[in-house]
Amino acid sequence: MMLRWVLFALLVGICASVGEEKNKTAKPPASLSRGGRFSFCQDPGWGDTIHWVKTYEDGLSKMEKSQKPLMVIHHQEDCPHSQALKKAFVADKTVQKMAREGFIMLNVVEETGDTNLALDGYYVPRTVFVDPSKAVRNDITGRYDHLFAYGPEDMGILADNMRKAKVLLKAEL
Repeated sequence: MMLRWVLFALLVGICASVGEEKNKTAKPPASLSRGGRFSFCQDPGWGDTIHWVKTYEDGLSKMEKSQKPLMVIHHQEDCPHSQALKKAFVADKTVQKMAREGFIMLNVVEETGDTNLALDGYYVPRTVFVDPSKAVRNDITGRYDHLFAYGPEDMGILADNMRKAKVLLKAEL
């Protein structure tokens, strides 16, 4: 009987220490750039130097205040096309600078609920621009059948479209 109590106490002690260790190694929350969770991780997500908004509603609010267009990147963490686009996006210095300085930026893995952001379907990756009047820019498209899709080889097209979003915005206001 005594042996059972000793084994029980030992088991409880082991479980408690494992629980404490698990709490010590819990991952910190990911940044809004959706990059690596640890300082030694080399994944900068969509760009750690870019100020990312947390939600579509936050983006709309900041867009109205700043009068900068909102750029919404829909993607999935487990999608190889999304991952390839993310690597190309973060490697392109021109796109990163324009995103950092001229846009309100949002990257989402869950749909926003605004069907206007799915003009030609709910595929990923897709990138949509919204101007400060809250008009979704259906005239700023890529080169594929899925109009708002960009591949890693399309950073020049994306940069041109970012310029177009800025120029048309100023001309329309």
